[in-house]
Amino acid sequence: MGYSASRRIRVVMRPSIYSERHQRLRTLLREARLEKGLKQADLAAKLGVPQSYISKYESGERRLDVIEFIDLCEVLGVDESNIINAVRSR
Repeated sequence: MGYSASRRIRVVMRPSIYSERHQRLRTLLREARLEKGLKQADLAAKLGVPQSYISKYESGERRLDVIEFIDLCEVLGVDESNIINAVRSR
């Protein structure tokens, strides 16, 4: 008896915000901020967001979407692909 192509597989996944890779992303972005000598408030001002925005993504309380990630990398002067590769390589 074969499986139908339309059969759905249920996968239970842990939300990515709690994953090891997400923690690594937050750490890398925080380290990049600190290497630039920026406080959370400094970075927030450059992005035009409240300081709590920086605090919440660094602590894991909120996640970044792709556009926010790109904007953040541009302000920090880091290459997005280097961050992504570092997250992948652990």
